[in-house]
Amino acid sequence: MSLQQQQFNSVIAQGAKVVVLDPVDSSAAAALVQIAHSQDVKVIAYDRPIPDVPADFYVSFDNEGIGRAIAQCLVDHLKAQGISDGEGVLQINGSPTDAAAGLIRDGIDDALDNSAYKTLSEFDTLDWAPPKAQEWAAGQITRFGPEIKGIVAANDGTAGGAIAAMKAAGVDPLPPVTGNDATIAELQLIIAGDQYNTISKPSEIVAEAAAEVAMQLVRGETPEATTELYNTPSQLFVPAVVTAENIKAEIFDSGIQTAAKVCTGEYAAACAKLGIE
Repeated sequence: MSLQQQQFNSVIAQGAKVVVLDPVDSSAAAALVQIAHSQDVKVIAYDRPIPDVPADFYVSFDNEGIGRAIAQCLVDHLKAQGISDGEGVLQINGSPTDAAAGLIRDGIDDALDNSAYKTLSEFDTLDWAPPKAQEWAAGQITRFGPEIKGIVAANDGTAGGAIAAMKAAGVDPLPPVTGNDATIAELQLIIAGDQYNTISKPSEIVAEAAAEVAMQLVRGETPEATTELYNTPSQLFVPAVVTAENIKAEIFDSGIQTAAKVCTGEYAAACAKLGIE
């Protein structure tokens, strides 16, 4: 029995009427929903959907929209840089056990399939593990070399793995690399010019929505959905794409992060150039 299943069973045994569940494994979570529903307990899927058995509600950022946005941002950048039609990019997806990763992949596919660029190769990163992404990217650098004009990575961890592989291989200059999550490490890479973009997803937006939905379900009310996903009424929020051009406004002026945490050591000078103090 997984730790998440133990925790899930525990809160139901304690009398919970609504459980907010961020599935570690989207497929395995289906059994948890069935257990809850057999005891008249409502389930809110949080961040990651549960495709196989509908939860009572789903609250998240728009993962397919995220994939589309980071890839389209890269496509637009390649065009602006004069990269010729028909050139190639690598695609690093998230974990195949995570339904959210599948949605991000679908969005990336949509943007790339409708662009002038081709996907040289693509990889599903088990457990979203950066070392796995780094190992795969290293092999593709050997295989394709300068044919790689950009890399669409589904999150910041896999982006960091790809960037580490390119640096280890002596790639200079680095092609643009996408990301998602706006982690401190990847914000630093954007500031330094090593990563092209990421996605800012302030957790309080989704957390507050999930809490409100939970209270409505407890009161016997029907929460308002803005869409439906996997036969589940859903609220999906649209996040912002962050590049060096807007990182000051989106991340620092908005209070999501502070210069004291991000602009440390070797990144201080680059922060100053972007007006981040």
